Amino acid sequence: MSEEREVLLSVQHLQQFFKMGKRQLRAVDDVNFDIYKGEVFGLVGESGCGKTTTGRSIIRLYDITGGSVYFEGQRICAGINNYQEVIRNAKGKANERLKILKEQPQSSERDAEIETINSELNALIAEQTALIKSAKHDHKYCNKMYAEQQMRLVRNKYEPLIAAAGTEEEQKKLQAEMKKELRLASNDRVMNKMQMIFQDPIASLNPLMTVKEIIAEGLLIRGIKDKEYINEQVYKVLDLVGLVPEHAGRYPHEFSGGQRQRIGIARAIILKPDLIIADEPISALDVSIQAQVINLLNDLREKLGLTILFIAHDLSVVKYFSDRIAVMYFGKIVELTTSDELFRHPLHPYTKSLLSAIPLPDPHFEKQRKRITYNPLAAHDYSEQQPYMQEVVPGHFIYCNDAEFERYKKEIAELDAKESADLKAVEEKQPKAAKAKTPNTKSKSTKTTTKKKDK
Repeated sequence: MSEEREVLLSVQHLQQFFKMGKRQLRAVDDVNFDIYKGEVFGLVGESGCGKTTTGRSIIRLYDITGGSVYFEGQRICAGINNYQEVIRNAKGKANERLKILKEQPQSSERDAEIETINSELNALIAEQTALIKSAKHDHKYCNKMYAEQQMRLVRNKYEPLIAAAGTEEEQKKLQAEMKKELRLASNDRVMNKMQMIFQDPIASLNPLMTVKEIIAEGLLIRGIKDKEYINEQVYKVLDLVGLVPEHAGRYPHEFSGGQRQRIGIARAIILKPDLIIADEPISALDVSIQAQVINLLNDLREKLGLTILFIAHDLSVVKYFSDRIAVMYFGKIVELTTSDELFRHPLHPYTKSLLSAIPLPDPHFEKQRKRITYNPLAAHDYSEQQPYMQEVVPGHFIYCNDAEFERYKKEIAELDAKESADLKAVEEKQPKAAKAKTPNTKSKSTKTTTKKKDK
């Protein structure tokens, strides 16, 4: 993608493992993507592929196992498994080399090589240990560092104004304003800039709290105590999501599913976040309500300048709503490109399988539609080389090895050639049709004139 666009969220080598007795469930394994400011990034895949776990890991509902997540350039999540794996692999290789050397006859060259291996291993362990300490520090103190940064911005804003103030009254007024904003900035957290809309609206709302209390909770946690301001903001976001002020005094059980989801959206946007993680926000709703919620999110995106990570398994909805789409399978991203490119040139067999499952409201097409079944053992041969993320064409990434990469490049070149040939054929037909129409019109006009003369 274009390097000029500002990266809001960067996910690098994200790992999220869960313990299952002596084994580990690799729910998310080495996931990488960037989300640019102002875009909708779709994350799709079948149930259980790790979409929701990725969203929850990004927003720190889970402590990630490995990798890093950067928000506005600041690391907010950091795991240490990647660094520990580097140490384990280095120790294993060093032990193999040392075992071979120790079997050889003793000599000064052998001793020098053993010393070199040990020194290299110690240097690598020291380097990775320092990275582990840095990761733990950033993960633990990211909110504190963010609050300090916001306080610095407030001081930089008010100190020149106070110094340039002409009267003592102006200085006192500016100092009071600075003190108020510093208090709010000290309670500010980086997670305030990231909010989540959950899949099940009723399970994510406290049944013992009124709608007003649910929506205003974020403002209270941030340290805002002005009741008039809180009421004003609550009524404002209720209006934005299509509800009325009378709803503020009711409880969640008094609303329909679509209205509950609107309450969840209102709770998410009241803190004016930069990023919204929408975790399948329409899957629990009626089909008629789904379009309303999607249109609401689209309107809020334009009005508030939101960036959205949209998690779903309905590809037709994701195509309509998303700028770029990442396809996830078994904890890994297998394909990532723009929405138009994914539907025009799907390359990975799993993506083709997902697209073949989309039903269309056309009985004739549905009779002929062929489902593609994805079998990873039959579709890939990774015995010689393991796959990794590669860019087939600019902005189109796919998880494959080198042999598959060449095949995908050839496939996309053939598709482009076919499209250009079809377009050329259409362009050639258009002038002929225009020429065919011209003499007919002339002949008609001549016939009418001759008829008039005869009369």
